[in-house]
Amino acid sequence: MNIGANIRQLREEKGILQVQLANKVKISQSMLCQIERGTKTLSLPLSMEIAAALGCDLERLTESRQEA
Repeated sequence: MNIGANIRQLREEKGILQVQLANKVKISQSMLCQIERGTKTLSLPLSMEIAAALGCDLERLTESRQEA
């Protein structure tokens, strides 16, 4: 998994819509969609804001897990 996939998974687990998370971190829904799809890279400060908004640490967003 990449960081975008991790963001999407955490967001969905918490029942947060893309637009809600985007508004919380002050980016457009379109940008968040691109981040989740892996077509847009994100800065470290934005990564930290997203992690805080999702209630996790930065390590959780960047961890790579094997799909079973």
